[in-house]
Amino acid sequence: MAEVALTSISLEGLPKLATGKVRELYEVDEKTLLFVATDRISAYDVIMGNGIPFKGLLLTLLSAHWFKLLPTLIPNLRTHFITLTLPSAAPESQKALLQNRSMQVQKLKIFPIEVIVRGYITGSAWKEYQRTSTVHSIPMPAGLQNGQPFPQGAIYTPSTKAEAGQNDENISPAQASEIVGEKYAEKIEKLAISLYEAARDYAKERGIIIADTKFEFGLDEETDEVVLVDEVLTPDSSRFWPADKYEVGKEQESFDKQYLRDWLVKEGLKGKEGVSMPEEVVKETTAKYREAFETLTGKKWEDAVREGY
Repeated sequence: MAEVALTSISLEGLPKLATGKVRELYEVDEKTLLFVATDRISAYDVIMGNGIPFKGLLLTLLSAHWFKLLPTLIPNLRTHFITLTLPSAAPESQKALLQNRSMQVQKLKIFPIEVIVRGYITGSAWKEYQRTSTVHSIPMPAGLQNGQPFPQGAIYTPSTKAEAGQNDENISPAQASEIVGEKYAEKIEKLAISLYEAARDYAKERGIIIADTKFEFGLDEETDEVVLVDEVLTPDSSRFWPADKYEVGKEQESFDKQYLRDWLVKEGLKGKEGVSMPEEVVKETTAKYREAFETLTGKKWEDAVREGY
């Protein structure tokens, strides 16, 4: 396979509904959507000028792995995932390009918040704690160290879902409740914590610490059920740390986009538009994403691409 990143795609035969930082969203029918993941990568809410080869396939196949696994771990969990099979309306000439980077999903009303669950204090949570002894305005015990597990267990720390070109903002659970309504806020928080804990335990058995992760949820208006949507537990949406190198009190090595974030900060490029990654950053990020995939799924990357999931 040629190591070329697909950063844009134009799909014939289906109406496009939206373009995200990574995905293109198409309508299959009134109840079904097609998510197509490109190889674009963003950091600090800015899309890089170049991409990570085959990243869209990795995100889609890893999400499919979790969408199939999590309902076996959490009773009555509903997800929007339908199939990796392409819709019949997809043009024959583009099927090879779309395969394994596309998934059909149920069309739902999406809750307008990012649902972040943190098991360990790091990143923006650590920075806020150093300033105010809080995380997302939630008071925290004194004396926590960088990278330490939260003593009270995983915590729910939502953020806003920004429009394109704008930044997400950390908010308190109370503010999230005002946005989605108290009835759904309680369900979302409980489900998100359960999802994180199930995934954390699964990953830990395989040598990966999930420090934190972002979920998104939708509402099935016919049944009034909260449904897990979007991608799930990928290197784009999570912090994955190698358990054998974990050490409290320092910045951790990771299997996610932290390598890219660190490079941007070091070069003074954080948050700047029009930045292209050098080959070294592309290769290192590619390697980290693929190692996370293989460790979590138990499947060789080349086999997964050839066989699907």
